[in-house]
Amino acid sequence: MVGSRRPRGEQPSRSSRSPCFLRGRVQASTSRRLTVALYPEFDGKVLVATGGASLIVEALARQFVANGGSVVLGDLTTDHAQDVLSDVGDAGRFVRTDVTSDADLDALLATAVEEFGGVNFAVSAHAIFGCGYLQTTRQQWHTSLDVNVASSAMFIEKAVPLMQARGAGAAVLVTSISGKASQPNRIVYPVTKAALLGFGRNMAQALAPLGIRLNSVSPGWTWSRNIEARYGSREYADDFAGEFHAIRRMAEPEEVADAICYLCSDGASFVTGSDFAVDGGYSAMGPEALGQPYEKFPVIDS
Repeated sequence: MVGSRRPRGEQPSRSSRSPCFLRGRVQASTSRRLTVALYPEFDGKVLVATGGASLIVEALARQFVANGGSVVLGDLTTDHAQDVLSDVGDAGRFVRTDVTSDADLDALLATAVEEFGGVNFAVSAHAIFGCGYLQTTRQQWHTSLDVNVASSAMFIEKAVPLMQARGAGAAVLVTSISGKASQPNRIVYPVTKAALLGFGRNMAQALAPLGIRLNSVSPGWTWSRNIEARYGSREYADDFAGEFHAIRRMAEPEEVADAICYLCSDGASFVTGSDFAVDGGYSAMGPEALGQPYEKFPVIDS
């Protein structure tokens, strides 16, 4: 998950500072939900996000750019970079980023400064899904804690002076409802997400005097490329995961992105240190609400 070899066919870096630098290209897209300009305060602002290859961050980038902002996205894989760059045009950049590398995080943020003039918002949305239950290894723990927790902390810390330079800012951590509940057949991922929630509460206190707000969103099951690869169709995935959610389906990536946009907006100016459960009622349901026996939960391999 944290290698640095350039994929075959990838173009060399535009700058020697970063392993990969891609510009957006304008291209019409009709396959995704229409984005709507709801936040005029984003006009001229710059958002930097890790986890740039995820559907949540793709949706976030489209929403932010639709409101007049610019985005710089980082991810270890560039396989889906053009999916989002084709939508956001010249308002977007994609930098190949190993989040466990301080140099790569520095290059990601430097791209925002050099291309768009600074950083207003930082969104930590990267993660690895380290699983296992009673057969975990020490290396699993080290890797998952490094990627999911330590690298999120480093990214936010590095973004702080850049947000201060713009007068104020906001940061959002994409955590998970897994960090608040016991889940069958997995332990490493939920523990790292619980740790990230703790980091968010404490970091919010430290950043408040600096004029920077920090919050988190905890999505329930959300449609993603990983879920598509595991379950095949959206219909099947909704049928399975819907029983864990009061709304009886999993989230659209855009629904999580909408919550992130709100937390960055002026409408959330008095919101910091909070976690928003974008989970379709997952956290409100008790065991008796489940429509299937506990044993039906799948074992998820690491």
